[in-house]
Amino acid sequence: MYQVKRHSTSHFVPLRGHQYHVREWGNPRSTQPPVVLAHGWMDVAASWQFMVESFTDEFFQNRRILAADWRGYGLTKGPATDSYWLPDYLGDLDALLRQLCPDQNIDLVGHSMGGNVVMMYAGARPERIRRLVNLEGFGMAATRPSQAPSRMGQWLDELQALEKGDLDLKAYPDAAAVAQRLMKTNQRLSQDKADWLAQHWAKADAEGQWRILGDAAHKVVNPYLYRVDEVLEIYKRITAPTLVVEASDDSLSQWWKGKFTLEEFHERLKSVSNLKMATLQDAGHMLHHDQAEALAQLLEDFLA
Repeated sequence: MYQVKRHSTSHFVPLRGHQYHVREWGNPRSTQPPVVLAHGWMDVAASWQFMVESFTDEFFQNRRILAADWRGYGLTKGPATDSYWLPDYLGDLDALLRQLCPDQNIDLVGHSMGGNVVMMYAGARPERIRRLVNLEGFGMAATRPSQAPSRMGQWLDELQALEKGDLDLKAYPDAAAVAQRLMKTNQRLSQDKADWLAQHWAKADAEGQWRILGDAAHKVVNPYLYRVDEVLEIYKRITAPTLVVEASDDSLSQWWKGKFTLEEFHERLKSVSNLKMATLQDAGHMLHHDQAEALAQLLEDFLA
């Protein structure tokens, strides 16, 4: 089993009708800007453990490091819902920062879905962000107004499917099976790390079946179209120095099959005024697992 060297503390924060689960590492009394980590879709805050452990002692001992389970994930609890909306993540992040870092600018890091959230938040609240890091948070493919009727119909259909249980997440017989699932998705993930992650990514239910700590409602499509023109206007408002990190594996092309490309994403990034880009070699989408040490060093240099 993976041996944790830097343990996190865990507590809950009431906000917007939810009990948000927050992990903290580092120095809680630091006067330096807190480092806030935002995880991705179907992930949890504990997923940052390997990267946090790869920070140098000097950085770790001089920074307060925070990561929360988004609504509908991990140990965060809230009212039942059949839809999740991107603006709610921004609202939750804003409320969380008001409670935990009320008088400090922050260094904000997001992965995948979390990368999309932090980019939008940094444009909406530019005065709150000292440094911004986006790890593989590409956004979505451009849409056309003519897609609106079918998208709304798809949403209605998927709400019915959710109600029937057709979108339920697969159950696993034990934690070992969860670890195998993690390793199947990410072939670079080692057995010991997969075994450790499985204990945080899922838990056993009353029947002994292991369930992913993610609400199946996250699988329901958003009924509203992704408007690139609106996103670019938000990007233009980002004032913090911004680092965008991509993995050497082109996961964007794998997902979108030519409907959305890295070239399109890079074109959108031209709207960000103070931008630096980096690529991590021998890494896939979960680059904070695949190259934790290299990523930690990259972040330390940028956040210095």
